[in-house]
Amino acid sequence: MAATALASGPVFAANVHVDASCEIDSAFDLTLNERSLILTREDGAPKAVVMRQGRLFVDDRWVELGRDDARRIAEFEKGARAAMPEAQHIGREAADIAFTALGEVAAVLGNHPDRTRGRIEQMRKDLDKRLSNVVTPTHFSGKVLGDGIADALGENVPILVGELVGGAVTAALSGDAERLKRLDSLDAKIEAAVQPRADALGRRADKLCRQMVELDAIDNALSYRYDGRPLELLRVELKDNKSSGADKP
Repeated sequence: MAATALASGPVFAANVHVDASCEIDSAFDLTLNERSLILTREDGAPKAVVMRQGRLFVDDRWVELGRDDARRIAEFEKGARAAMPEAQHIGREAADIAFTALGEVAAVLGNHPDRTRGRIEQMRKDLDKRLSNVVTPTHFSGKVLGDGIADALGENVPILVGELVGGAVTAALSGDAERLKRLDSLDAKIEAAVQPRADALGRRADKLCRQMVELDAIDNALSYRYDGRPLELLRVELKDNKSSGADKP
């Protein structure tokens, strides 16, 4: 699930990082709309799972569920919808922290810091717009989100990195002592600029971890079997090596 990956994975900027207390893995791509929660994948079976107000559709048919499983399916869908606003915030804030760090780098290394900062600001706006459009309480698509991030960053990051590397090379070759001196304190400047936000984001990521652990517990508890096997919709592994999915059949 692309949005939760933004929350669970570390986001590094120099020696500044955001690191939640869990890792989240799923073989499925998640799509959410006003009516249903839809899980699909290209490899493996089942290929499609749809949840809709306590009902479950698997591949090509609605399946019969007991009362307890119907309740669990409804709770899973409700929990996934509740997690989306938090996932949206975490994704947007993580991206903004990264761009803030890049801005600090640009101020020190760039040959044209104003131009580089302008490019960073445009990247920030483009990515924020993409994230706001694809992650809402009623709509989410992991594929669209992943493609959007890749497009927004892939078009600009190589150019940006080239400008920063060029600035570093220029400083080294020209013996620009003042710029090289500023480079020595770059890590500290980045940390001062973004670490408080990174710490706050880590706490929110931990909250999302707890929500995802609850979803994993619901997934584990389902009595329904597909060809004798559990659906295994997601797995949440705590960083202290305790896995909420470890007791799955």
